[in-house]
Amino acid sequence: MFQAFDNPGPGRPLERAQWMALLARAPLGLLESALHDEVHRPARWLRTPETGLMMVQGRAGGTGERFNLGEVTVTRCALRVAQPGIADAEATVGVAYVLGRSHRQVHLAALADALLQNPARQAALDAQLLEPIRSHLRSVQATRQARAASTKVDFFTVARESGSDSDEDDE
Repeated sequence: MFQAFDNPGPGRPLERAQWMALLARAPLGLLESALHDEVHRPARWLRTPETGLMMVQGRAGGTGERFNLGEVTVTRCALRVAQPGIADAEATVGVAYVLGRSHRQVHLAALADALLQNPARQAALDAQLLEPIRSHLRSVQATRQARAASTKVDFFTVARESGSDSDEDDE
């Protein structure tokens, strides 16, 4: 499901929560293709990729009491990336959490998080990395909606059709 921060609207500046939400759902192929030049950038691990479980909560109808739905596998990491023009002591820290067990995916997401924190590179990375992720997620959502729409039953039409059959029988 898409949240309000997935659709920032025109003219609003990009915020960290927005790009972290996109990076967490980005497929590995998109991350690798967009960051292929940045992968060898010097970085120091603050927390190497590690996999664990998180409890997912739900609400009945979206308004009821919370309940524990189950556990999901999550991989996380944190790294410090040296960026050109920034002193080493002020290197940027990138953090990422992704569903699943892909250490490579979480590494690339954390690297992208660190790079996006540099205001001078934000616009280029938005166009090179985040926009393809947005379009991929939109296509996934459209496919999911089309599949759901194909199962839709219009009960008004069914009632009207069944009523028209009985009218013909009466004549």
